Amino acid sequence: MDEALTGKVIAVNGPIVKAVGLTGIKMFDIAEVGADRLIGEVIRLAGEITIIQVYEDNTGLKPGDEVISYGRPLSVLLGPGLIANIYDGIQRPLVGISEVCGSYIKKGIKLSPLDVNKKWDFQPLVKAGDEIREGTIIGEIQESPLVIHRVLVPLGISGRLVNIVNAGAYTIEENIFAIDTTAGLYNGKLATYWPVRKPRPNKNRKKPFVPLITGQRIIDTFFPIARGGTAAIPGGFGTGKTMTQHALAKWCNADIIVYIGCGERGNEMTDVLTDFPKLIDERNGRPLIERTVMIANTSNMPVPAREVSIYTGVTIAEYYRDMGYSVAVMADSTSRWAEALRELSSRLGDMPAEEGFPPYLGTRLAEFYERAGLVETLSGRDGDITIIGAVSPPGGDFSEPVTQHTSRFVRCFWALDKILADARHYPSISWIDSYTEYLTDIEDWWKNLDDKWLITRNDVMNILLEDHRLEQVVKLVGSDALPPSEQYILFCAEIIKNAFLQQNSFDPQDKFCAPEKQLKLLNSLLTLYKKGLELVHNGVSVKNIATQDVVSEIVRLKSEVPNKELTEIDAYMKRLEQTLATLKTSL
Repeated sequence: MDEALTGKVIAVNGPIVKAVGLTGIKMFDIAEVGADRLIGEVIRLAGEITIIQVYEDNTGLKPGDEVISYGRPLSVLLGPGLIANIYDGIQRPLVGISEVCGSYIKKGIKLSPLDVNKKWDFQPLVKAGDEIREGTIIGEIQESPLVIHRVLVPLGISGRLVNIVNAGAYTIEENIFAIDTTAGLYNGKLATYWPVRKPRPNKNRKKPFVPLITGQRIIDTFFPIARGGTAAIPGGFGTGKTMTQHALAKWCNADIIVYIGCGERGNEMTDVLTDFPKLIDERNGRPLIERTVMIANTSNMPVPAREVSIYTGVTIAEYYRDMGYSVAVMADSTSRWAEALRELSSRLGDMPAEEGFPPYLGTRLAEFYERAGLVETLSGRDGDITIIGAVSPPGGDFSEPVTQHTSRFVRCFWALDKILADARHYPSISWIDSYTEYLTDIEDWWKNLDDKWLITRNDVMNILLEDHRLEQVVKLVGSDALPPSEQYILFCAEIIKNAFLQQNSFDPQDKFCAPEKQLKLLNSLLTLYKKGLELVHNGVSVKNIATQDVVSEIVRLKSEVPNKELTEIDAYMKRLEQTLATLKTSL
């Protein structure tokens, strides 16, 4: 619809605006409201009244102001230039806005999300006369030193390729190719629009089978997530949700990171912006910013834009997934997003459900998390989106609605523990309250490194669970009242917590732990437990084992042994076995 629809504002209630006269307007169409042409979206139609949520500060808006709509849904511009950029919730480039307006965003400002003047070196991969289908990769652009941008035929366009430009430098506004479709000739550019609330299609969904390696031992070994999976990080104030998200964004082995700061503090997004250009990806020696897209919608920005920022981020992720990339989406925090839904629904007069949240909260959360997954793209490649959402329950109460609904839709739950956080135990992921459903899915991948990975993992987890049970007894009667074998379990569990579960994100060797190193550390801990327990059963005291130098050395392996020099752990294992064997012969 090219012809503009015009109407008038009849009521203003915070970010919610009611208008009349917009006959023919559809749900989720974009509307420009008032003299400043504020961006809004149609969220409800009630007879002749159109209800619009405005994504900008609408102070001064009044009844009688004009509303214009061109009949287009809220969409994001997808093309080269997204990487290393930072946007607000409706894909306005914040760096470009700061150059025009300074530190504060001017009302109604509109800038192209992508640089329209920059020329990109385009390499065609098809030739005139080829039959082209939607989603076909027709060319490539080196978008950043880490990312090759694969130019896709827009969805819904198929036919014979009539013309394609030669290799060269082009802007996103120049025609690159022409396709003869049943509806006529289609001229394609490097960039296209896509509605944020509409999932991008694919050929078929697949079962995830490769783990997302994060470098965090408690995640990769005990509560792993598969590429194309979903995870939640719930935790109260100060438990380390944002720091865990930052660590995952920095070190996970996804090709692309989409970081969505939804309703969080501005200084936390500033930390990301200042850290990522300095941080070097260990896999390729390049800055992490060269594979990252950031959506910043901080707590002092308008509430409705929080709600749409989640969709903006996941739509950009789907675009790179369709190129065949593995994409990780970090949403921090979905609780702030849910609070935005609560505020908007209350202004609309909806019937509130538990704790004032709208009845459709679960549906909206499901729509978001269901956009994750491993898929066969329309081009025939495999691509995946992994969604990791932080949840901020008030007071750390996991029984509140957002946490409960989220746990229904995710298969990995990393519960943060306030007691661990207060004890400076990082990451403060509770090994008691957390769970994962991906163990059997990714078991074959780990078996390529170690046939007994799952057995070893379960054995060590059982030590931790037994330790948790014994801690309740110790609180009542003290550890001295326990038999030596149970005292040894407590001792080994403490070693596991310090030597394996706890990780120093500022230590150059410990901030990222490779899977091979994790396996060797795990095996050394299990060796200490099994052989030591045998000695305890034969009469060796727990104190005698604990005071051996080689036993205390195990805690230092994580920070002293580099990921590429694992023979040092093998040498340690031999010394450990020799020491324990010496204790056995001295009986």
